[in-house]
Amino acid sequence: MFVYLFIQLLRLLDRAEHSRRDAYLASAVDLGELERRMREIEANG
Repeated sequence: MFVYLFIQLLRLLDRAEHSRRDAYLASAVDLGELERRMREIEANG
């Protein structure tokens, strides 16, 4: 039971992180900034 809850929690946190990254990338004002942000995410995780 605890393993199931733990897995569900990890999935929830993963989805939240993806949503945060998507919002950060979507707020770029031009293509150059978007590319810089994408490189930043790749480098820093």
